[in-house]
Amino acid sequence: MSGIVPGADAEYSDAIDPSTFVKTLSPSELLTRIRPGDILHWPPFFFPIDTISPTHTVGKGRTNLTLIASDILQTDTTGTPYASFSFRPVPSGGPGVSVHFDPGAYGATTVASYVVEFLIATSGPVSLTVGGYAGAGTVSGAGARTVNGNVSVSVGLQNVPPNQVTYASIQQTSAGPGWQWFSTSIEYPPLVFEP
Repeated sequence: MSGIVPGADAEYSDAIDPSTFVKTLSPSELLTRIRPGDILHWPPFFFPIDTISPTHTVGKGRTNLTLIASDILQTDTTGTPYASFSFRPVPSGGPGVSVHFDPGAYGATTVASYVVEFLIATSGPVSLTVGGYAGAGTVSGAGARTVNGNVSVSVGLQNVPPNQVTYASIQQTSAGPGWQWFSTSIEYPPLVFEP
C-alpha cells in the first residue's frame, strides 16, 4: 500500500504490505547461528508461527492479545482491520498492545528463540516503551524507542523454554500523534549456518 496517512479513525481501503514497513531491529540483531548437524527437526523457519490481529485475537494455548486504551478496534473495514490509539494517561502508562505467546502450544519441545513484530503506522513521531518477557531467556529490542511512519517494531525473545508463556509489548509513553496497530507476528529469527 502506498501512502498510509493514519488518522484517529482512518479507514484503510487497501491491504497493507508488511514488507514495506521499516524494522526497528536489523536481521543481524535477531539472527540465530546454528550448524546444520545441530538440527534434529526442521521447523518452518520461513513462515510466521502465528499472526495475532484485530480479527484473530486468540492463538493456541495462552497466546492472546491485550489492547490498552484503544480509541477504536475496526474489524469490519473493507481494507485492513486495525486498532487506533491516541495518547491519554492510563494506570499502566499509556495506550498500547501486548501479545502473550505460548511456545509449547505450537509444538515447541526444546529451548528456542523467537521474534515478535508489531506492525504499526504513525502520523508523526510516537514515543514507545518496548518490552518483553522470556522467562529464563533474554529479551532484545526492549526499551524506549521513537518511531515514525510505517514501522515493524521488533522484539527478540532468546532461549525461551518450551513451557514458558512469554509476552512482547509496545506502549505509548507521552503525548504525540495518533497511531494504528495492524498485526503482531510471531516468527523464528533469521538463520545463519556456520560450518
